[in-house]
Amino acid sequence: MATTTEPTTLQAAHTAASERRPPSNADLTAWVAFHQGNARMYRIVADIDRWHHHEAMYWVGYEERKAGEVSARIQAEKSHNN
Repeated sequence: MATTTEPTTLQAAHTAASERRPPSNADLTAWVAFHQGNARMYRIVADIDRWHHHEAMYWVGYEERKAGEVSARIQAEKSHNN
């Protein structure tokens, strides 16, 4: 049985994020989940990979902003369709 381990370094987190990136034509909710998951992952990595703490925290903010932007786009499309 294969087990999945969470990244413990910033480099491994970048690799994990690129490997689970949804296709460009994925539903917007998949993109929100992707960015939210990345934010959680980078927050954990920031606590483990102390040499890259501040850079990992930058990525937390980036991913949270992207999730917010996509969520806003979803809401705008819902408002437009009503």
